[in-house]
Amino acid sequence: MDRAIYDRMRLQQGTHWWFVARRQILADQISRLPLPAAPRILEAGCGPGGNIGMLGRFGAVQAIEPDAASRDYAARETGVPVLDGLLPDGLPAFPEPFDLVAAFDVIEHVDDDAGAVAALRDLTRPGGFLVTTVPACPWMWGRHDEQHHHKRRYTLPAYRALLERAGLKVRKATHFNTLLLPPIAAVRLARGLVGARDGDDEALPPAPVNAVFKLVFGAEAGLLRWIDLPFGVSILLIAERPQR
Repeated sequence: MDRAIYDRMRLQQGTHWWFVARRQILADQISRLPLPAAPRILEAGCGPGGNIGMLGRFGAVQAIEPDAASRDYAARETGVPVLDGLLPDGLPAFPEPFDLVAAFDVIEHVDDDAGAVAALRDLTRPGGFLVTTVPACPWMWGRHDEQHHHKRRYTLPAYRALLERAGLKVRKATHFNTLLLPPIAAVRLARGLVGARDGDDEALPPAPVNAVFKLVFGAEAGLLRWIDLPFGVSILLIAERPQR
């Protein structure tokens, strides 16, 4: 990602509606998994560490992150070990696999996404879970994706097939950030049509707007307990590594 993206994540991960509501949704989904007592958890690509506290509510967390500045910040702020690591082939050696592996908006950054999924699978113990998110809607491709160094956006069928080809059993496959898709898509498509190369559609909005967006996006946590959403800005997929 551009250096400015990492810096903005560090400043906004505790307050911006997207980060806060996404953690709410992910925490709700993880809470429903049959994890063992005191599970071992790995976050792959933790950035500046905004999700580590949420994951730490469920077990003992370790993390990997290729960006040195973000890695150092995350380790310093959370007290959690954050190792240098890059998917798919530049990973540290761990003594044993993990009960839960999380990769939140990571796989779309990797040229070899099939290799990345296979590496994440190998970090997950048999019977353990892999929780991933990626951007959806290839038709929304634009400056946002370029700044974030995305290689692709996914359709849900294609992303599900990617994990199934790695031998993973899909437990939940859904879109999310559905309720706010219309305004987000409108802004990004409009910027693309006029060829805008500057500006910032991810800036922290005024507090009242931020609160409303957080409430709307966060409300999807309740919806996702009962249904899978047919469209949205992002994809959430939870898979299990089958027992041998």
